[in-house]
Amino acid sequence: MLGVVGSHADQVSERTIGVDVGGTKVSVAVLEGSVLGEPHVVPTDTRDSAHLLDQLTAAIAEMGAAEAVGVAVPSVIDFATGRVRASVNVPLADIALRDVLRERLGIPVVVDNDATCAALAEAYDDVGLPVARHLVMFTVGTGVGGGIVIDGRVYRGATGAAAELGHTIIGADLRRAPFAHVDDFPQPGSLESLASGSALNELGAEHGIPVGTVVDAARDGHAGALAALDLLGRRLGIGIANAINTFDPDLVVIGGGVSVAGELLLGPARAEAARHVLTGVGTRTEIRPARYGSRAGVRGAAMLASLQAADEAGVR
Repeated sequence: MLGVVGSHADQVSERTIGVDVGGTKVSVAVLEGSVLGEPHVVPTDTRDSAHLLDQLTAAIAEMGAAEAVGVAVPSVIDFATGRVRASVNVPLADIALRDVLRERLGIPVVVDNDATCAALAEAYDDVGLPVARHLVMFTVGTGVGGGIVIDGRVYRGATGAAAELGHTIIGADLRRAPFAHVDDFPQPGSLESLASGSALNELGAEHGIPVGTVVDAARDGHAGALAALDLLGRRLGIGIANAINTFDPDLVVIGGGVSVAGELLLGPARAEAARHVLTGVGTRTEIRPARYGSRAGVRGAAMLASLQAADEAGVR
């Protein structure tokens, strides 16, 4: 099974390529053993699926020969087939991504959700040894993604689509039915609607802070920016508390673009999570930032490809 947390250094194939596809940029890097090369980053071509597929094919080919390729996408994936069921920010919905890229590249390809790949990366240290048996990851960027490792294995659920933690409901008025609902996601009261980078921009706008500059303004001591990050962190803390109450993990890891705020985000998140975790649960849980930062997704995708190649070669 893919995603087993064992001695990754003993299981990897020699050279694989990881691809992390985001709404604004595509990151591609080579993994040799447990060493990730410098990622090549380009703006995402979101005009349509044909242009994006051409971009991914070319970006992978530029990295040279490899035994396998792993692709991380911000999408709901049918992991068994590598088909994208639904996708936001990138035009890949209903694309058989694994098969298309495998046919174009002529090597094994594995496709998974971007936050799941990031969680896999965070479950190992720099030399490929496991750091946690039970890990939950939140990626806080334009939206909020999630990845779960349980008992050393990536958890994907019955159909490969699990860990959409951003769509858990953390705040809702349930006094009267039918409850609030919109035709598209994120839903009102969801973690993504309340604790994403988009939500941070909305909070910042209330204080006259330009889009994308809230974290910088907070570092400069702007009172409104500090208040916005504090509120966002506390909202995130509710989502973290739900994860701890559900999974009792060793680690809760926070990644994504907003995580660069560091303790300005994580301090309030830890405080709020502590208020909502049931007494006796999560007594060993550590909440910390992702170690690999913006490289977690591409590293995890390459690791996934390594494990896939090892499986197909009968090594494991």
